[in-house]
Amino acid sequence: MRQYSIPKILGVWAAAALPMGLIAWVVVPALADPGDPAGRSRFAVALLVGYTIGLFWQFLLVVLLVRREGGSVRDRLWLHRPHWWVTLGVLAGTAVLEFLPVHLDGPDSRAMGPFLESPAGHELFQGNWPLFALCLVQFTLNTVLGEELLFRGVLLPRMNGAFGRFDWVVNALLFGAYHLHQPWSMPGAAATGALQAWAVKRYRSAWISIIAHSAQSVLLSVLILRLVV
Repeated sequence: MRQYSIPKILGVWAAAALPMGLIAWVVVPALADPGDPAGRSRFAVALLVGYTIGLFWQFLLVVLLVRREGGSVRDRLWLHRPHWWVTLGVLAGTAVLEFLPVHLDGPDSRAMGPFLESPAGHELFQGNWPLFALCLVQFTLNTVLGEELLFRGVLLPRMNGAFGRFDWVVNALLFGAYHLHQPWSMPGAAATGALQAWAVKRYRSAWISIIAHSAQSVLLSVLILRLVV
């Protein structure tokens, strides 16, 4: 498999991280004021749309990076069948890590959970099937076609030439640092990313991290669906 140089690895990281940071801290606040209680719903929708666009760009980046490489897509992206007992172990380990103090709280204006519990969140999502569909698209791009496929399917298999046996550690650190759009989540993302990157490298299956990362999205989908119906 073609290996990436350190400048190329950092270039791919920047191509994923910088647009998300720009969307979160420049574009979205220009469209809606997060400090305005009356505009809280507008800000939430702007953030949702912006993140979806940024994650879709990451999917396009995956396609652009691997389309000229030979071999099957499964081999190019390490989409091999996972060992289910390992996947369950990583899923459980990820859940445990979520309770560690490395996971910091961000501002309520940018957190999905507090917004869903608020009257504004209830009003926005009640009967709003198009918005629910947009959430599902964003979750899919986030945990399947965007972040995970880029970091664990594209970068991790191509980092060994630059970082040797520590490639999975650097991959986790890059994944944490990628969260410019949610800097409070950087330590937690690096911690869970380390567990998932190690397992993905060991078993050559990006599905392990995709499934582990998707658990939170499934839970959020259920919570949002309850508001919609």
